Amino acid sequence: QVQLVESGGGSVQSGGSLRLSCAASGFTASRSYMGWFRQAPGKEREGIAAIRSDGIPYYADSVKGRFTISQDNVKNTLYLQMNTLIPEDTAMYYCAATGTYFTYYGALNLRTYAYWGQGTQVTVSS
Repeated sequence: QVQLVESGGGSVQSGGSLRLSCAASGFTASRSYMGWFRQAPGKEREGIAAIRSDGIPYYADSVKGRFTISQDNVKNTLYLQMNTLIPEDTAMYYCAATGTYFTYYGALNLRTYAYWGQGTQVTVSS
């Protein structure tokens, strides 16, 4: 059974940092893409960072230079290091992975992804 479990969310003040983790299990092979998405209240879910299986990262303009995505293939864990957080980063953050076969709509397009975690809340206060 495929499972993605996020952790590391919390409440921080503006300018602070958090590191999110996503533990993946149940996959029979490495995923072509894994990504981080977020959804703020009243807004659509948006892709903010993704990483290809060969390590190539992709970032949304809103987080470029502040967030870093990485993966540990031995631990089957995806990370998102978030620095210089601002109140606009407040959202539920989700980890996602592509299926064995998938249609590529873009690394930050949610339609590319088949598997999703339950999310972890990040709240940034000013």
